[in-house]
Amino acid sequence: MSDDISKILRRFEFVPGEVNVRVVQGDDGREKIQVRLDLGVIQLELDGRPDGTQINDCPSWLDFYRARQQEYDRENPDSAPFTLEAEDCQHLLREGIQYYQRYLSFWHLGRYELCARDTGRNLRLLAFVCEFARRPQDKLQFDQWRPYITMMHARAAAAPLVELGDVAAAIKVIEAGIGGIEAFLQQYDQSHRSDDCQELVHLRAWRDQLSEEAATRQIETDQEGQPQLAHPLTSMRGQLKAAVEAEQYEEAARLRDEIRSYGRSPLPPGPSDLLGG
Repeated sequence: MSDDISKILRRFEFVPGEVNVRVVQGDDGREKIQVRLDLGVIQLELDGRPDGTQINDCPSWLDFYRARQQEYDRENPDSAPFTLEAEDCQHLLREGIQYYQRYLSFWHLGRYELCARDTGRNLRLLAFVCEFARRPQDKLQFDQWRPYITMMHARAAAAPLVELGDVAAAIKVIEAGIGGIEAFLQQYDQSHRSDDCQELVHLRAWRDQLSEEAATRQIETDQEGQPQLAHPLTSMRGQLKAAVEAEQYEEAARLRDEIRSYGRSPLPPGPSDLLGG
């Protein structure tokens, strides 16, 4: 079999100025993400490490170093704390970039729950490095990205809730993201620059927009004065909301796919807008 990928490139055209990403069926029967660049294609696994490899029988470098840290702490309870050296941090940085490439792909594909899963994972990576890296410059190299990843995590977790009409739950998620970024600024004595933080500005604007839309919708509903009856999707919506709040994003993705396919019809409005009959 030829290793020439020219046929793939011809079938997957590169469009400048656009995010060229798609999902394909792999030879192993599993879905793969492909990102088209001007000179080639990047292929990513949907689960595990994006490159499909394992690290010393561990799912990732993060899992590997976390296991080492836990083992060290058990065996050395009275010794100096576990530390990550510069080379360790470089392994973790390269791996974090892989997850960054994948969660951006998930976002553009509308697979928001999986985007939330990977952004949550990278937030845990930042926290791990900031706790155990020996050199301050390694901590800062990672932690500088916390506002951006926090914003993307909030967007990805809130987006499916907005699609399903549960604006109150979405606002709660966005508020948590705002709080996370505000805590970051406070930690670095930069609270006075909150208006210059684009991630914070974006989340605040989205929250305010959703709040205004929810208030308008509530006024219209009150004026109608119609009774609100149960709908078959109510239970699944509640389960999806609970899965998002519990950060069970793969289960949330499954539930949203099930809701989308319900009756082979477009997504209905949120629970507060559903009328019987």
